[in-house]
Amino acid sequence: MKKVLGLGNALVDILIKIADERLLDSLQLPKSCMTLVEESQVNDILAKITHLEKQETCGGSAANTISGLARLGIQTGYIGKIGHDAFGTFFEEEMKKHGVNTRMFYGSAQTGRALGFITPDSERTFATFLGAAVELQGSDLNAELFGGYDIFHIEGYMVQNHQLFETAVRLAKDAGLEVSLDLASHNVVRENLGFLQELVARYVDIVFANEDEAMAFSGEKSPSEALVTISPQCRIAVVKLGKNGSLVKRQDERHEIGCIPARAVDTTGAGDLYAAGFLYGLIRDYPLAICGRIGSLLSGKVVEVVGAKLDEQKWQEVEAALPTLIS
Repeated sequence: MKKVLGLGNALVDILIKIADERLLDSLQLPKSCMTLVEESQVNDILAKITHLEKQETCGGSAANTISGLARLGIQTGYIGKIGHDAFGTFFEEEMKKHGVNTRMFYGSAQTGRALGFITPDSERTFATFLGAAVELQGSDLNAELFGGYDIFHIEGYMVQNHQLFETAVRLAKDAGLEVSLDLASHNVVRENLGFLQELVARYVDIVFANEDEAMAFSGEKSPSEALVTISPQCRIAVVKLGKNGSLVKRQDERHEIGCIPARAVDTTGAGDLYAAGFLYGLIRDYPLAICGRIGSLLSGKVVEVVGAKLDEQKWQEVEAALPTLIS
């Protein structure tokens, strides 16, 4: 069975549910976006919300996807950079606990953290301190890291380091891996648009994007039009539509995938787990429509919990539902 290697920002997610989204304005955080902040800003924000309950988990988009694949029984690996601190130890131990073969590098800065604010509409807004994660460089990578894997999954946030991103996808293609890219927040896409478009056309086989990211990447004004524009640039294009499901296209084959009924409490990780389910389906050689349905199943389950990791009960629900989806 195919093996999947992931590369991303190794972050510890600190998740906070808030009752009033005006707090985001006071913290100068644009709602539903990922904003990069310095260590001092993270500490300042944490000082202002000491009264709020927090939940910690290993995070980062690619790490969430890779963890999900590992739980589905796929052999996985993960590359990232952490600090020599308790957060770094927590991150690596959590990934190993999920069954992931980690290849962690160590930076001089503290381990990155992402403060995720969950508003009553289940949307999440991130203040992200990349810390040691941003110290990962192309020079850290070599062909040996990619040996033995079949699919390389990289998160779009890595595009902010052009040299790292290009080195990673080039090494993956040179090693014969398929390249899967999950685009980052739409503001990150816009800031790196020309570079990202060029690299997708040259190296990427599978593109995952939510509707805002897809429109930012393509310049189109609707998710459906964006799908048509993105599709010729890769082998498979996927536009995730949240509660409205997803659109999947491979050449002339196009599918509209519905979502599963869910009581959403937090959308953190929904796109990441969709990618995990979709890639799982591809690895199992299921038809594209079934791949999309498995993606919807995982994303529908993860929005019912706080954070980007399914608990054991939710995984049992996934396992019970899978036979019906693939029959």
